[in-house]
Amino acid sequence: MAMAAARTGPSLTEGPIAKTLFFFSLPMLLGNVLQTLNGTINSIWVGKFLGEAALTAASNGNIILFFLISSIFGVTMAATILIGQSIGAKDIAKAKRIVGTSAVFFLLLALLIGAAGILLSPSILTALNTPAESLEMAIIYTRIIFAGIPFMFGFNYIMTVLRGSGDSKTPFYFLILCVVLDVALNPVFIFGLGPVPELGIGGSALATVIANLISFLCMMIYLYRMKYFLRITKDELHLLRMDLGIIWTLIRKGVPMGLQMIVVTTSAIMLMYLVNSFGVDAAAAYTAANNLSSYVQMPAMALGAAVSSFAAQNIGARRWDRVHRTTWIGVLFNLLMTGGLVVVIHIFNREALLLFLPSSGQALEIGMRINEITLWSFVLFGVMNVITGVVRSTGAVIVPLLITTLALWGIRIPLAYLLVDDFGLNAVWWSFPIGFAVAMTAGILYYVSGKWQNASMDGAREKQPEPVEK
Repeated sequence: MAMAAARTGPSLTEGPIAKTLFFFSLPMLLGNVLQTLNGTINSIWVGKFLGEAALTAASNGNIILFFLISSIFGVTMAATILIGQSIGAKDIAKAKRIVGTSAVFFLLLALLIGAAGILLSPSILTALNTPAESLEMAIIYTRIIFAGIPFMFGFNYIMTVLRGSGDSKTPFYFLILCVVLDVALNPVFIFGLGPVPELGIGGSALATVIANLISFLCMMIYLYRMKYFLRITKDELHLLRMDLGIIWTLIRKGVPMGLQMIVVTTSAIMLMYLVNSFGVDAAAAYTAANNLSSYVQMPAMALGAAVSSFAAQNIGARRWDRVHRTTWIGVLFNLLMTGGLVVVIHIFNREALLLFLPSSGQALEIGMRINEITLWSFVLFGVMNVITGVVRSTGAVIVPLLITTLALWGIRIPLAYLLVDDFGLNAVWWSFPIGFAVAMTAGILYYVSGKWQNASMDGAREKQPEPVEK
């Protein structure tokens, strides 16, 4: 039976959609910016003061961490959707069962990955072809990161639960705490300030682990003191169990979403490999352009995550009218936010690239050409990301995966590799808008077909949406 409960965030099933969606997605956007800046600042500490070998070691360790986060992205998103649908249906008892089971599942997963990583770090880093002069430092860095995986996964899991319940502000506040601690503790542990011994590259990893641990514990304490409505009380410890039905749903729906991110990542690696073959100027220009495009993509990424939580609650409440309005309002926000960033960078194209590249040489001119051809296409990527965010909130995860695979591995990669001999690097740059255009068109056609509305998270076929009063 559904239970009444107090909320910690705004209701996503009532009230003005545009205003609520904007303020719900804004903390996610700012959080993405914070995490990117955090990585940049930490790289400066390591690169400037410990040298290129240490920076390479940290970069290799972070590649492994990124793939781990990618591997659990889909499962955490599935948990977010399940929780959101349950809250939208006002079934708090079911939401708590999902929280209890997914908490145990993520804990076991984190312990397993952490232990395996500590043991296998040398083999993994060797397989990545880590330079010999960086290998020992990379092993130290990576093993410490793996030891902290339970805290990192725990911190990310709690933020997932909160966003699924409609609260994006609280995760943002504790993310600020985590970033501030990480930035402040890096020099302390790297150089050994005060009573702390000098730990070098290991100090940078330890700072990240401690920042996540403290932030995780502080957020847990805060939620229990505030009597957060999805907390597991001492009388509900029986909910901390492995419900195989819920776990199967997390895996069955989460794996395709995780694979979608892996498809994107591997396609980016293939393009980087191709660009590298054109020499250091092309590689440097592409790296600089990617740094700028990572910021351009942030509104789309935040909106995609926001509309998933937003739509999930409204699907649970059977408010399909709000689901559809959420989609097109999200698309409009993307056009304004992503489009605005694209216009600004186009106006200051040279100045923006000079942040990363020298004023002399071919790299700057190549970078400007990359931005001229590719930047506007990220608006198309944003439209696709919003539509995918809504579609997957029903449990329809296979078609978005197929569309992404087709656009990237069926069109972008073959187009770049097959035409590069005839058109040079322009073939690589034009593969971006062509691939995004195909993905966006296919996504819109699938959305308009309405077939995604028949999907469900538990595998049962849903009834067609019924009319609701507006």
